[in-house]
Amino acid sequence: MSTSTNSLADAWAASPVGRIAAPLREQVIQALRAAILDFRLKPGQRLVERELIEQLGVSRTTVREALRELTSEGLVTVVPQKGAIVSAPSLEEARDLYEARAALEAVVVRRFAERASKSQIMKLAAAAESFAEVAEAGGDAASVLTAKDVFYDVLIDGAGSAVLQQLTEGIQARVRVLRAVAMPAEGHSAAVEELRGIVEAIQRGDGERAGTLYSRHILRVVERALQSLEEAEGS
Repeated sequence: MSTSTNSLADAWAASPVGRIAAPLREQVIQALRAAILDFRLKPGQRLVERELIEQLGVSRTTVREALRELTSEGLVTVVPQKGAIVSAPSLEEARDLYEARAALEAVVVRRFAERASKSQIMKLAAAAESFAEVAEAGGDAASVLTAKDVFYDVLIDGAGSAVLQQLTEGIQARVRVLRAVAMPAEGHSAAVEELRGIVEAIQRGDGERAGTLYSRHILRVVERALQSLEEAEGS
């Protein structure tokens, strides 16, 4: 996956940081992370230190610290002779990330079924229907992703596990770009029925079935995403 935008300023109109109480380093990290996760900075976009310094109004040291943190999160990759770029996972990395996500989030679903209150199960059902409304209305990729994120947020809240939340959020950040690529090909009608099936299994108290259905849903998306990536790399 590559981008035709070479200039960072053209790709991302950022404002100088330093106007709020948070440490500069954290502000820079948050600004860059948000730009990557919201697709304002696309896979393959070069993150030139000089341009970041000028746009954000911070020191070279602060920019480098921020890039190191985002590299550790998998959102930025340092390429020899090229410098830092927004990560563009390979097909092999994409498959590994999605399979890890499927395994971990299936556990989240089972924990939700075991621990969630009735009100949380009702919220999950409502989130599935909200996703259906956005998907069936033909919303753009960002809107559909946001609606699906709400479903996930309800799941992780009801699962009641800080450990699972920490592990899955790290993978979620890294696959967000892949999800955007796959979203147009995902097949929204299939996704809607799959999420409804997961909710129904949870409502019946069948956490094992719900976890299996969730894993199948993610793995179906894997194949769609990899097909989209292959087509993008071949174009």
